[in-house]
Amino acid sequence: MILNILLSVIVSATLDSTTMTLGDQTGLHLEAKCAPDEVVVFPKYEDELIPCIEIVEQSAIDSSVNRLGKRYTQTLMLTSFEDSLFFVSPIAFACGTDSFYTEALTLNFIQPFEMDSTNNITDIHDIQQPPFYWKGLIRWILGMLLLAGLGLFVWWLLGKIGHFHGGYLPESKKEPERPAEEVALEALDRIREQKIWTQGQTKQYHTELTDVLRTYIAKRFSVASNEKTSDETLRAMKPILHEQKELYTSLSQVLKQADLVKFAKWQTTPDENESALQSAYTFVNDTKPKPATDVEVEATRKLPKKEKEIPVETVEVEEVVER
Repeated sequence: MILNILLSVIVSATLDSTTMTLGDQTGLHLEAKCAPDEVVVFPKYEDELIPCIEIVEQSAIDSSVNRLGKRYTQTLMLTSFEDSLFFVSPIAFACGTDSFYTEALTLNFIQPFEMDSTNNITDIHDIQQPPFYWKGLIRWILGMLLLAGLGLFVWWLLGKIGHFHGGYLPESKKEPERPAEEVALEALDRIREQKIWTQGQTKQYHTELTDVLRTYIAKRFSVASNEKTSDETLRAMKPILHEQKELYTSLSQVLKQADLVKFAKWQTTPDENESALQSAYTFVNDTKPKPATDVEVEATRKLPKKEKEIPVETVEVEEVVER
């Protein structure tokens, strides 16, 4: 130490703990102090400080300068799995052409428990199968049956409550679906009353008009017109209206004129707007189901019971297709 002071370089090595159990870690702190214009070289280690003492982690060498000089520090984390007392020789540092040494260290690693040498070493036992737990299986089955019964009871109870409070209506009390032509004509009447094209809303007018026709076609002829383009709708309707060419031409004009207004910013005249609405009325009125005649009713009465149950509307749709 006196020699280090005379040479203006001071080195030291300290341990956090000198006695530990096997596998525990302790920190070794290396420190060097020198003049501001000097440089100290630390020792370099790989994986071991000395044989049987492993270096788990090494920090980077940190340096700082103050008015008293320059200070270097580094920390090494040490461990060992050897039950022994170790002697660590003085650690050497270099500064220029001179070497400087720390004091020697002792490090003791001990067993965490005492070994009983009187017991003989025996072989490993064979793998044993545990007994089957019948009680657990029976409890599991009973639990599942209980849950199933509880679920059925809740389902039955909800059904009763829903029936008493009107949640489930008998089939005869359910409101029947309105005919497609009735809904379509009502919507056309509303469009005629509003006359939004007179307010400059020509695009909205043709959009609502064609939406009514597309919805009517979907319900009346089972053609998903709302999901098709105008050309696809016309291709689907052509075989249905093959004997009503004027009606097909009128429908084509309404749909294509609406496409021009919606997508090409086509400006229609008031007469064209009125004509499109009248064409929509004509299409619905000419394609809606016609009332059955007395001859058809009499023929229906003579049919077997199952054939009598065929709705008149369905029969008439098939007749339109056959035309």
